[in-house]
Amino acid sequence: MGNYAGKWVAMMAGAALALGATAAGAQVLKVGLIPSEDSRAMLAQSKDILDAVEKNLGMKVQGFVATDYNGVIEALRAKHLDIAYLGPFSYVLATTVTPVEAFVIAETARAGRTYYHSQIISLKTAGIKDLNDLKGRNFAFVDPASTSGYAFPLAGLLKAGIEPKRDFKTVIFTGAHDANAVAVANGKVDAATIADRILDAAIAKGHIKAEQIHVVWRSAPIPESPMVWRKDLSDDLKNKVKTAFLAVKDLNWSDQGKLNGFRETSDAAYDVVRETAKLANIDLKKQK
Repeated sequence: MGNYAGKWVAMMAGAALALGATAAGAQVLKVGLIPSEDSRAMLAQSKDILDAVEKNLGMKVQGFVATDYNGVIEALRAKHLDIAYLGPFSYVLATTVTPVEAFVIAETARAGRTYYHSQIISLKTAGIKDLNDLKGRNFAFVDPASTSGYAFPLAGLLKAGIEPKRDFKTVIFTGAHDANAVAVANGKVDAATIADRILDAAIAKGHIKAEQIHVVWRSAPIPESPMVWRKDLSDDLKNKVKTAFLAVKDLNWSDQGKLNGFRETSDAAYDVVRETAKLANIDLKKQK
């Protein structure tokens, strides 16, 4: 009887904790952010919009930046996050391991667009004119789950007949786009991948000088990084969250700078990313 009572108390305690977590989840919307820039910068640059969403939603909003892209995906899978800002490729990866769905995308104010480009940059003094000149050089990608920092430039390199492991002297992953700009500026690597808009931000911050840079390669347009939610959130909460984001206007957001606002998007918009992953011979299942 004592064992039964003990199990019953443990069961009830567990139920109480679960209810407490559910209640807390109803009061706080937890938002994950990929570390495309320094984590403190990501939080600081996201504050205005997260505050606006909190006001529009009438619910506490907490931002969280993981140490790497996969950390945000894992936090979604573990249900430690409700929604997240993911790169296009990290979103596609996330859909292979947990039920998530893209719901809005940012429209940048500077370009008035919902897409961006991947680039490979070097210093002009490095003498790298085209992709073939990268052979035998030191190279930096951002993160294996990065769209413009890995998947798209890898596809571009392979299309040109360049295999990084075979043709580069060294290959490193810095973990952030702005870190790649610094690595090139400081001569740590000869060339690196970077999103065009984050390069613009790195120039504005003085991390690298525009007149020093040669753009070795530039991708076709990539759909902007989406906001995604866990599919198991209630329809009522999803509608409220989407409405709260769509009501945001003329504020700074994450690594994208000033926005006109957010626009609705869907999973199908990222099929081009899935196709690029295939071209780059990236096995999505092995990227988990």
